[in-house]
Amino acid sequence: MAATPPSFSPSRTTCASLLRELQMIWDEIGESDNDRDNTLLQLEQECLDIYHRRVEETRKHKADLYQWLAEAEAEVANIVSSLGECTILPRGKGTLKQQIATIRPVIEDLRSKKDDRIKEFSKIKSQISHICAEIAGCGQYNSVTDSDNQSDLTTKKLRELKSHLQELQNEKILRQQKVKSHISTISELTVVMSMDFRETLNEIHPSLGDSSKGTLQSISNDTLARLTGVIHSLKREKQKRLQKIQELAKLLVELWELMETPIEDQQAFSHVTRLISASVDEVSTECCLSAEVIEQVEVEVQRLNVVKASKMKDLVFKRQNELEEIYRGVHMDVDSEAARQILTSLIESGNIDLSDLLQSMDDQIRQAKEQALSRRDILDRVEKWKFAAEEEKWLDEYERDENRYSAVRGAHKNLKRAEKARILVSKLPSIVENLTAKVKAWEMEKGIPFLYEKVPLLHNLDEYIVQRQLREEEKRKYREQKRLQEQHAVEQEALFGSRSATKKPLGQSTHANTILGTPTGRRMLSTPSGRHGNSGGKDRRESGRVNSIIPVNYVALPKDDSVSRGN
Repeated sequence: MAATPPSFSPSRTTCASLLRELQMIWDEIGESDNDRDNTLLQLEQECLDIYHRRVEETRKHKADLYQWLAEAEAEVANIVSSLGECTILPRGKGTLKQQIATIRPVIEDLRSKKDDRIKEFSKIKSQISHICAEIAGCGQYNSVTDSDNQSDLTTKKLRELKSHLQELQNEKILRQQKVKSHISTISELTVVMSMDFRETLNEIHPSLGDSSKGTLQSISNDTLARLTGVIHSLKREKQKRLQKIQELAKLLVELWELMETPIEDQQAFSHVTRLISASVDEVSTECCLSAEVIEQVEVEVQRLNVVKASKMKDLVFKRQNELEEIYRGVHMDVDSEAARQILTSLIESGNIDLSDLLQSMDDQIRQAKEQALSRRDILDRVEKWKFAAEEEKWLDEYERDENRYSAVRGAHKNLKRAEKARILVSKLPSIVENLTAKVKAWEMEKGIPFLYEKVPLLHNLDEYIVQRQLREEEKRKYREQKRLQEQHAVEQEALFGSRSATKKPLGQSTHANTILGTPTGRRMLSTPSGRHGNSGGKDRRESGRVNSIIPVNYVALPKDDSVSRGN
């Protein structure tokens, strides 16, 4: 229902009473009717003005309520949009105040949710900014304010921020692990080279060397790059120092070998020499590559070089003695006197570095050992050949001894030696043939003659073959001559048996009959003697048999000359 205008709302009694009171006043005053009408019109106009003003205020209040509802709806829509929720605004029915009373709890709840969401966003963004600042290496990070972008406060955006934060946290963990690994590597390198670990870290970043104060270690890109650079620099320095100390250690070993330094004196630098074959990654002993150790080795090398200069001449001639011993050991020709004169001239002239001279002699010794090794098989065969030739010579002399079967001390040893010698001599042709083939193959491979005691070995072998053939021919002639003599003696005994028997000395006849009459004697005479033993033994057996079966008073008939010559 529309409200009654204010001019009609007061009670008529009150208004009439007031008018009467006003008329009475005017009567007393003596106001004219015109003035009285004007005053009443003025009062009526003032009442209308007050009414209109109240109406306007009420209209404005109504408009304000409508505006609040519109703004509330817009705010709700904005909050719902930013939160990504599907909240429906309950507009309701009734007066404006009733509608406002319905909407107000909803909008307050949405505002609370928005505030909570903003705080959560702000916390996550603050952590992201902090980690980004650590990675970037900034001393301070920008704080996130509530006025930052609030248009997207959805759960999707929140998940994205949380995912990004998790990635950054993982990145931070990885960087912390890298920093820790790099610091550990730097610690190992500085320990090996005896460097100041803390000072090295402080030069990279102060937070790395001050971990005791609880400060966070820098994980920035710059810090990681500096750590990597320092590690590479330290590794290069380690490689450089290891290479230097290996060179010095090799010099030490060479000088020790040159001057035959005792093992006890070498032990002082054993920690250095064991690094000669070590790789960079294998070197981890504390202070083994320190500047002090390198300086100590340098001083020792310098000292040994001074000592070496004074002993170098003795070392050179010692090498020459070793070289000559190798040559003599394999029967190679060496002019010792001329070689020593040349070495003396070189040393006294001062035109050659003694170290180079020693190196050259070491190379000669190595080559001589290789050549000696290549000659060893042939030399062993030469020794076997020489031994067989000596046995052959002894066997020849033994078989020419008429009293070799006499019962004297050591006769059984000579018999055994003769048996072995005959076996060895029977192998002489194959020994010489194999040795000759070996020598020819060696000379073809090396392109030089095989010298033995300054003479080509093939020449000695050829000379031996010729001489052996001559000896064989002499043996053959000797056996033939002896056979003829024995045959002639048998014929003479057949013709003049009793006279020859009486003329022969008693002891000799008895000894011959004793040997020939016993089985042992016949076995001794039947033993092969070299390449001519079979025929000689056979002749002696035939001769013995003839001598034992012919009676003393046997008279032989004359034989034909042709038959005699045939025998």
